[in-house]
Amino acid sequence: MRSVRRCSRTGCANPAVATLTYAYADSTAVVGPLATYAEPHSYDLCEAHAMRLTVPRGWEVVRHEGEFAVPQPSADDLTALAEAVREAGRADRPVETSDAAGGTGRRGHLRVLPDPVDD
Repeated sequence: MRSVRRCSRTGCANPAVATLTYAYADSTAVVGPLATYAEPHSYDLCEAHAMRLTVPRGWEVVRHEGEFAVPQPSADDLTALAEAVREAGRADRPVETSDAAGGTGRRGHLRVLPDPVDD
């Protein structure tokens, strides 16, 4: 499942709703809807930072007109999560012991923990 991307601005934990890309040859900053996936040369911004972006003198800002919206999980995301949980919980999957006592095991990337014992 896709995780919620956060604003790239230092100290900002708000969800990203826009993507900033620079066109250096044209001295232009483009702020558009959130890209489908994070690119190494672009920046994800929250709504406040997307709307307040300023550029150096001589540069131009091309900004998406309209509202920015926080992306909602799609049916594909929810289906992928359900399938991952179902697969991890299958009883017929072998459990590999990860310690000498055999108290914990691994199933793929998920860790299986023993039930807590009441003292």
